[in-house]
Amino acid sequence: MLNIGTNRAQLCSGVSRREFLRVGALGMGGLSLPQLLQAEAQAGITNSNKAIIMIYLVGAPPHQDMYDLKPDAPAEIRGEFDPIDTNVPGIRISEHMPHLSKIMDKCVPLRAVYGSPNGAHDSYICYTGRQKPGEPTGGWPSVGACVSKLLGPTSPDVPPFIGLAPDAGHPPYGSPGLPGFLGIANAAFRPSGPAQKDMVLNGGNQTRLDGRTSLLKQFEDFRRQVDNDRIYDQVDDITAQALGILTSSRLAEAMDLSKEDSATLEMYGTGHEARYGDGAPRNNKHFLMARRLVEAGARVVTLNFGRWDFHSRNFSEAKNTHLPYFDQALAALIKDLHDRGLAEDVSVVAWGEFGRTPRINKDAGRDHWPAVGGGLIAGGGMRTGQVIGATDKHAAYPVERRTHFGEVIATLYHQMGINPNTTTVPDLTGRPQYLADHEPMRELI
Repeated sequence: MLNIGTNRAQLCSGVSRREFLRVGALGMGGLSLPQLLQAEAQAGITNSNKAIIMIYLVGAPPHQDMYDLKPDAPAEIRGEFDPIDTNVPGIRISEHMPHLSKIMDKCVPLRAVYGSPNGAHDSYICYTGRQKPGEPTGGWPSVGACVSKLLGPTSPDVPPFIGLAPDAGHPPYGSPGLPGFLGIANAAFRPSGPAQKDMVLNGGNQTRLDGRTSLLKQFEDFRRQVDNDRIYDQVDDITAQALGILTSSRLAEAMDLSKEDSATLEMYGTGHEARYGDGAPRNNKHFLMARRLVEAGARVVTLNFGRWDFHSRNFSEAKNTHLPYFDQALAALIKDLHDRGLAEDVSVVAWGEFGRTPRINKDAGRDHWPAVGGGLIAGGGMRTGQVIGATDKHAAYPVERRTHFGEVIATLYHQMGINPNTTTVPDLTGRPQYLADHEPMRELI
């Protein structure tokens, strides 16, 4: 059923009302879809096919057990995992990431990522490349929000910024990247769960939509008579675009994985759709959905994966509950982008907010370690098949080419065709703010 209006109450089916697509309130905190599209239209529409897929590894994964193993370190540092060779001589990664090892020529492990201000769990730095202390009023906007503001949608029926992050027990874990001072008009569109079925109109819904469209037109006619604000000069076009998203099946089809052949579905795997603790699902389907969404025209897609905060049982948790699914899904995404001719245009990055302690604690876990972390980047026409950065013998501190989160974000902008060091967006005071305070990574571009 197609609904209008917002309400946080639960429906009988258990689905939150805010999950449903509505005419005039697309689950955007009360902002109407026409207003959202108006803001995007003012930014200008381009025909670029460039896109970003960002995977936030919720809770910060153990960098030294994934990309930066230290087999010669003492047992209390080294841990239980062994490194394995990849298809690039000299690059070795965890034995529990065999799928990624076979396509390392298409990847870049980042072994010396820094910039997290403390050991607090927050996805903010992953999405913005910046710290919260000293942020402008409203907060720094995420890369998805900035791209939405600057480039707008590639077509009226696909939002430019889509977040596949369901809500989490710890709110920052469920964030798709916030719009900050750019406002809710540039927030991520967040389709989720059962609400997907309401993104395609059946015959009955079409009849009801026609009635609501007529009613909406009457309201707008009245408002034009009593308000001379020039915002209404474009309302007919913007409203038409809002209805276009509902009457077009393009977005819903992109999220319909039944359109994929069985071999592709098997390559990605399924994972788990239920969230892990207070974190995110380990949902391999989201990786495939992200690829389908950028093919449909989305510019930035973010997704959240798992809960990597392994203060205890680090090795059993990583080996049994997270790495197998993550390794399969990420490797499938990267390979799929190459096979479909999208790797030159679509950048992929997977990382968490900081690293883990070199020394294993008494509960066989690793604690928070903001001094250094890791990640992996691929696609986007970047120079892959290399490692960037190195840490000391205990994976405790950067010793070679340390890489700030902001450098990676700047690189993603660069690969989108946006100069992050000269392009600005206005904050709430109208003051222009640069997209990044770091430069793109020359090793990659």
